[in-house]
Amino acid sequence: MTAQPIDGVENTQSENRPSDDDLITAWGLVSEAMHSIEPKLLRGITPDGKDMAGPWFEVLIRLQRTPDHRLPMSRLAREVSLSTGGFTKLADRLEKEGYLVRNNCAEDRRVVYATLSESGLAFISAARDKHVERLHEHVLAPLGGEGVRQLATIARTLRDSSS
Repeated sequence: MTAQPIDGVENTQSENRPSDDDLITAWGLVSEAMHSIEPKLLRGITPDGKDMAGPWFEVLIRLQRTPDHRLPMSRLAREVSLSTGGFTKLADRLEKEGYLVRNNCAEDRRVVYATLSESGLAFISAARDKHVERLHEHVLAPLGGEGVRQLATIARTLRDSSS
């Protein structure tokens, strides 16, 4: 991707480095896009047509896409940007709904796994199909295939640089 001035803000520094205003604008646009699009991606995606909360979706989809549909709770909390206490409350609610079960690790008593239940797998599979429809509409349609690949590369770079 080549850096270009954003919204008429001139780049007064070297060609490869955006101005401070360009940088602030670029990050603001990322934030605005996420806040605008994310609710559209989760609207009405549950099997009964209700909206799904972002953290619920993130936890369930990560478990669905993981071999054996299980991950350590501490890792899930980190990946969905929740404190361990906040994630424990979310896991309690998911467990109460029957979507998640907790399993102790046989090798290390300190590790507790969150495992997707059969009903959780059915629930997130149905929600995933609706979510993908919305991704096609709100992400793929405006960006195109190459844009989606660039977006993934940029997002991965930012995520990995903050670790």
